[in-house]
Amino acid sequence: MHRRVFLAAAAGLLAAPLAAEAQQSGKVYRIVFLGASSPELESELVAAFREGLRDLGYIEGQNIMIEYRWAEGRYDRYPAFVAEAVRHKVDVIVTAGTPAALAAKEGTRTLPIVMAAIGDPIASGVVSSVARPGGNITGSTSMTPEIDAKRLELLKELVPGASRIAILWNPANPGNRPRIGEMKAAAKALRLTLEPIVDAGDGDQLKKGFGAIVAARSQALIMVSDRALLAHRD
Repeated sequence: MHRRVFLAAAAGLLAAPLAAEAQQSGKVYRIVFLGASSPELESELVAAFREGLRDLGYIEGQNIMIEYRWAEGRYDRYPAFVAEAVRHKVDVIVTAGTPAALAAKEGTRTLPIVMAAIGDPIASGVVSSVARPGGNITGSTSMTPEIDAKRLELLKELVPGASRIAILWNPANPGNRPRIGEMKAAAKALRLTLEPIVDAGDGDQLKKGFGAIVAARSQALIMVSDRALLAHRD
């Protein structure tokens, strides 16, 4: 699913149950949005989120107030963001990505949490069931492990002579670990070697990682998508 549509759908999950109450009471709801990178890099997603809310009658400055908290690629900032939201007793926490959802889950068992842009919420421990998530968490997920295997297949078609593929991933994101397992299984079937598999969660690790990729004479590179890596895309 296109990420813009994904965030608009998340806005629907957030706003729909509150519509009648807002119209009757005139209440202004406070929403905290936890973003992984920066407003400049996620402007399209924020625009989709706002648009989805407006379609359901929620307009900033009238009946909702959205407070944005940006991790700028540092997932260790999330617990403080969540603690602040709990102290201020906001109405809803909206999370983008697995690390933010996990931090919100650990930080509160009472405030409603709406998660978006998350991989496998069961494997990462966010919920125990997709059909019945329980607790104070709901949202959308795009569980598509076959995509990573397909990416390797496409890469082999594009570069038929490549046999050694480097992988760049952020181990700080629990949602990425199952994807590495899927790629390893696919690489074995395609007779590809994944080398090196580089841990990269910040700028310094990226510099060292690219050095290791060059030293290993890797013939191609796949990056496991991650919002923290987006913050270091330059």
